Amino acid sequence: MLPTIHCHVRNFLHKDCNIPNCFTDIDVEPSDQDRIKAERLIASELSPAHENALHSLIPPLPTSKFSSLFEQELERKAVDKPIEGGIDLSRYEAPEAPSGSESQDWKAILQRAYALSSYLSGRLTNLSLLEEHGKNSWLIGNWQLEENLRAFEKDLAQLKSSTDEVNRARKAAQQGSMGEIGALEEAWRKGIGKIIEVELATDGLRKEILERKKQGPR
Repeated sequence: MLPTIHCHVRNFLHKDCNIPNCFTDIDVEPSDQDRIKAERLIASELSPAHENALHSLIPPLPTSKFSSLFEQELERKAVDKPIEGGIDLSRYEAPEAPSGSESQDWKAILQRAYALSSYLSGRLTNLSLLEEHGKNSWLIGNWQLEENLRAFEKDLAQLKSSTDEVNRARKAAQQGSMGEIGALEEAWRKGIGKIIEVELATDGLRKEILERKKQGPR
């Protein structure tokens, strides 16, 4: 009973929801007036702050704990400051000859030149390897991606086929039980009607008893 009520309420609130109704092949689509009544009843039970406040049963989010370095980076990003420090890229730039003739100045320039030479040598090696083997690696990578795509498409087709089979079985089961559900609904309505009749008769009898008590014994 509860899952059925939940599905009806969900469909009342979400008219364009992609989630199928529990008895989409049996239930009649509610009218706009019925939908409005259901929305009003549900809205009357909701808290005024239900759109912004979490439910009391939902636990609070865990407190985030970041390192001091990470906190500094978040603060820098929040105020949109440029990055300071980091790797010094000036050593990879072409050095200029010092204006003086001091040996220390020339030694520093020479060390920078050695570092730049090692860096450029490594780049040249990498570019040579890329030129020689890069095309084949790129083609192999594309082939692997195509194989992954074909595997995903196959899984998707199987999943769609399984979904269609489940929907067909669900529809057949719902349509097969349509008569039983109609009979149970009619029996429920008759039962409710009888309960109301008994309550009315009981209330009338109660009033009659009270009226006779007021009149006293004859």
